[in-house]
Amino acid sequence: MTTQPPHHWPAPPPQGYAYGPRPLNGFALASLLVGLLCFPPLGIVFAIVALVQIGKSGERGKALAVWGLVVSLVTSLAVAVAVPVLGRALDTLDERSGSRRAAQLREDVEGTLVDASELRVGHCFNVAGGDLLAEAPLVFRIDCAEVHDAEVTSATSMSEQGFPGAERMRNTASEDCWSAQDAYAMDTWALPAYAELYYFAPSRRSWSDGDRRIVCVIGTPDREHRGSLRNDAGMLTPEQVAFLKVMKEVDEALAEQPDEEVGDALQAYNGWAWTMDAALGAESRFLDTVKGRPELAGPAGVQRERLEVARLAWQQAERAKTEDAFLDAWDRATAALPVELEKALRGAYGLSTTVPEWLEGSEGDMGREGGGSGPPGTSPGPGRSPSRESA
Repeated sequence: MTTQPPHHWPAPPPQGYAYGPRPLNGFALASLLVGLLCFPPLGIVFAIVALVQIGKSGERGKALAVWGLVVSLVTSLAVAVAVPVLGRALDTLDERSGSRRAAQLREDVEGTLVDASELRVGHCFNVAGGDLLAEAPLVFRIDCAEVHDAEVTSATSMSEQGFPGAERMRNTASEDCWSAQDAYAMDTWALPAYAELYYFAPSRRSWSDGDRRIVCVIGTPDREHRGSLRNDAGMLTPEQVAFLKVMKEVDEALAEQPDEEVGDALQAYNGWAWTMDAALGAESRFLDTVKGRPELAGPAGVQRERLEVARLAWQQAERAKTEDAFLDAWDRATAALPVELEKALRGAYGLSTTVPEWLEGSEGDMGREGGGSGPPGTSPGPGRSPSRESA
């Protein structure tokens, strides 16, 4: 008699599962949803993971995983084809929009639309609404004899490999453009009071696109200005150029006035007084060389006499030990050189005799009450306080 193994009823479930249907693989469902609704490439990954796990564990969801894989592949292919097409369509739309905008502006702005990179020294141009501070304004070049908003004084390219930073860019552009304007319009008295300095410089974004140009301009958008403001060394006589260079050195010395109050920085003011004495000494020596010229001898002689009086006062200011002593010497230096003397001298040289607004009403051209003194780093001149910066 043989012994039979005992029968178990009901039969035990397959190993690894509890009673009930097999569980659904989560990656299978996720592959279909992700591939269909949000990120197809991730749906492909989920589908492959689901098929591998189902093959090992016997879970449900193989059909879902297959559908997820198909949907994800089809959707990924569609996106790959659609993105370039959409990009080209947007570019075309932008171009058409820009063309329509330019066409609309042409109706309101005089001149010929040109790319800003085409601007060169001496070119005059207009912008829509005269807004030289607008971001990326459209430029319409026009003859300088016609009414225009701005005139180019310099157009140079930077050599740096990397973007120097916004602050350094502003400082570089401002310094370069003041120098360019001084060389382009040497007779600062001839500049109208409404003329101001502007510049167009690369932004961080445009730098990454290869933009390296700094374009400096004299802007006159507030008035209907006609004619070029250019009076550089090529348009003046050698005598006029030499005189203006000497006067510019005096202006630059004047601009080194410290920012602080005299009582808070007396030693700095003593040093500035020495600088002023040296600059006026250079002017005096220059005027001594023209005393033999009949048309210049009179005004130059008077100016030299007053220069020596002013220099003596500046020398006393250099040695001043108290605030009151310095201020007293400064006042005497100011009174020694009334603006009318420079006006007469400029007239003798054939230069502008229109006293600028920044000198009108002052007792001298280097006083502390409305004269030509200004913050460090700038020379007196129309529009220098403050300068304007383009976007």
